[in-house]
Amino acid sequence: MTKKDILELKKRLNKTDCSITKLCGCYVDSSKNKVLTLSETFLNLDDEEFYKYLDLSRKCLSGNVGNNLLQLEFPTQEEEPGGRQQFLMGLKESGLKNEELLERFYDLIIEHYDHAGNYLILLFKDAYDIITRTNDGMKLDESEEVFDYLLCAICPVTLSKPGLGYREEENRIGARIRDWVVGAPDTGFIFPAFSDRSSDIHSLIYYIKDAKDSRPEFVENVFGCGSKRTATEQQQVFSSIVKQALAPVRDDSEEVLLQLQEKFHEISCPDEEEIYEEQPPVILTGELVAEPPALQNLIDEKALEKNARKKEEEHLRLQVQQLQKELAEKTSSAPENLNDPDEEAPFDEHCDVILRIKPEKASLIKSEMIDGRKCLIIPVDEYEQINLNGVTREV
Repeated sequence: MTKKDILELKKRLNKTDCSITKLCGCYVDSSKNKVLTLSETFLNLDDEEFYKYLDLSRKCLSGNVGNNLLQLEFPTQEEEPGGRQQFLMGLKESGLKNEELLERFYDLIIEHYDHAGNYLILLFKDAYDIITRTNDGMKLDESEEVFDYLLCAICPVTLSKPGLGYREEENRIGARIRDWVVGAPDTGFIFPAFSDRSSDIHSLIYYIKDAKDSRPEFVENVFGCGSKRTATEQQQVFSSIVKQALAPVRDDSEEVLLQLQEKFHEISCPDEEEIYEEQPPVILTGELVAEPPALQNLIDEKALEKNARKKEEEHLRLQVQQLQKELAEKTSSAPENLNDPDEEAPFDEHCDVILRIKPEKASLIKSEMIDGRKCLIIPVDEYEQINLNGVTREV
């Protein structure tokens, strides 16, 4: 499964290209009771409902592959009669018209989905007539395969916030009526998986909104698949291993971790000319790593950006200190008439900028990045005079 596969499916989930035929669902309260079930012919829905449901389905194809979207493989026993893969195959082939299978599916989700409040289970049935593409990406009219699949979205349902509103029937401002609102899905899946523009019945695409918690118990109990860590979870585990290993012997474990990530970044990042090509992941192996992670999954981009800014600020600070020191030394050793605007300053061919400034001003100079360029900031009081290249002016 690649990012291109996901985008190809996601782009179709619009009013023009949508081919979803059936929608089923079950609304569950906080006590795990089934409040209602629904079964709709998708294309017959009113436009407002159609677009809302379509948007919920698209959410299950959002996020990053390897982080929010994971491809999970079914073990061999789950593809045998009575296995979870066989159950999903039956559900798909029934076209969501077998009530017994639907009830069993809802019960399976309710038993293992850990959520304190109300939620809505949605099941979409779709069939994508895969358009054949040439090697250069051009579309051809004929197709060789129909990708027949289920999309499931599990959406938390929360009570709207209290507030004031206009009560039209009473023509007054009063307390707004609170109602239950279906939110974006936090968990979902597509079965079978869509891989290399083809159906893969031996795996599914698992969606998780919060990449910090992949819900491993849910994965194992509902799908019968071995759990797989998200990239965020791999970062957390790796950081924990490094800190635990270094804590007894070093005080700078955070700094060492950043250095390791910078080195990983150098190894895993493609050259500029290859930036748009998907690269095979560099895999870390070792006795301490039970699930070998892709190297790029261990890189915390935000931490690296923050560390790069910190290094740049430190570099600028040292430059300013050095400049202040040199100015102070030159000023203290200069002749008495150095501050005379009519006196020419000695020319240094190795310098791009030459400043003549009073010693008390030298310590006030700052360096800042403005519009991507390093600039010197010299504070000037009102009515102080400035001599710029022999021309004197007041501030």
